Amino acid sequence: MELSLKSEYAILALVELATHFELDQPLQIRQIASQQNIPDRYLEQLLATLRRHGLVKSQRGSKGGYILAREPWRINVLEIIHCMEGKDPTMGDDRLSNEAEKTPTASVVHNMWQSAQTAAANVLKNCTLKDLCEQEKQFKLSTAMYYI
Repeated sequence: MELSLKSEYAILALVELATHFELDQPLQIRQIASQQNIPDRYLEQLLATLRRHGLVKSQRGSKGGYILAREPWRINVLEIIHCMEGKDPTMGDDRLSNEAEKTPTASVVHNMWQSAQTAAANVLKNCTLKDLCEQEKQFKLSTAMYYI
């Protein structure tokens, strides 16, 4: 299991949109890109994918841009990664399942790996954009420097 750069950028972009969700104002690609250090052209492709999967909506015009298609508490990280990767990121290949038929040890290893994948899927499924926004706020507060 590994978080691809594509999925990481998609999550960063969606967290940025989630932080502005209450304002109900679309963000332009260049705004999101500069806030999250994502290349503009790449972000454009990612947002198009997210739009096709119904996670964001786009608005045309001079005040256009992108907004979340649903509330931040209704979009989980597993859904985002699945959208970007085209598959469940916690499901690996079937190499272990073939080996599980060969030896008891392989069966034990296969069962352990499936438990790890299930646990990872549960963490990603239970973490929403709202959760990430709240964690970001807490992180900013804990690292803020006060000068007198």
